[in-house]
Amino acid sequence: MQILTKNFLSIILILMAVAPASAQWKLVWADEFDSEGSPDSNIWQPEKGFVRNHEEQWFQGDNAYCKGGYLIIEAKKERVKNPNYKAGSTNWKENREYAEYTSASLITRGKKSFQYGRFEMRAKIDTRSGLWPAFWTLGEKGQWPDNGEIDIMEFYRGMLLANLAWGSNEQYKPVWNSVRKPLTEFNDPEWSSKFHVWRMDWDETSIKLYVDDMLLASQDQATAVNAKNKSITPFKQPHYLLLTLALGGDNGGDLSKTDFPARFEVDYVRVYEKK
Repeated sequence: MQILTKNFLSIILILMAVAPASAQWKLVWADEFDSEGSPDSNIWQPEKGFVRNHEEQWFQGDNAYCKGGYLIIEAKKERVKNPNYKAGSTNWKENREYAEYTSASLITRGKKSFQYGRFEMRAKIDTRSGLWPAFWTLGEKGQWPDNGEIDIMEFYRGMLLANLAWGSNEQYKPVWNSVRKPLTEFNDPEWSSKFHVWRMDWDETSIKLYVDDMLLASQDQATAVNAKNKSITPFKQPHYLLLTLALGGDNGGDLSKTDFPARFEVDYVRVYEKK
């Protein structure tokens, strides 16, 4: 009954989402996460191990699963041995014998990518200390940040973020267009317990990032150009999708008083293109 109810609600939400823009947009791809078990391996692949930003979690596929019509990305406090451990190493991915937490990050690299359109996610995020959920994209060509990064949804330290990044004159140092909105500005003490819709409208001239139809950030394509590596166009190339629940690290914050498990719950991800 729960799945049937959720499916019915999904149909209603699709109609609501499409109807106002029916003259302009058509749905070209979606994952509604209606099949129980592991996420569709034809679309999503899990990242593995310590990956980025000096984060605390060990990424593994077991922490992402579909249940009751939702994708659940679950972070746990559990010790996992690091197979890449090297005593005395200065590499942060090698100098910890164990990870004290596990979580998941799913990406569509090599499986699904898109250039331009309307991207939507309906999700509920855990906003407790140390948690760092994100719905984001990366360009297929070029090294980061020359390939372009778009953070449609990112949260940490009490703030909701909408970001874009591209290449500066220095390798691995991005130019950021970053907007930070404290959750307190929503004036809703129940905000974190609710589902919300994040959206990106992206075309050849601009990128706009929204939450619940509220514009958070916008970027003119004409000024989002790599300063050094001009042969790579950060936002005029296909991007793949990522769904991530990170912990701690460079930005996530303090985990010591946060109880686990923690969940990033995704109702759907949809991509529309202009007719």
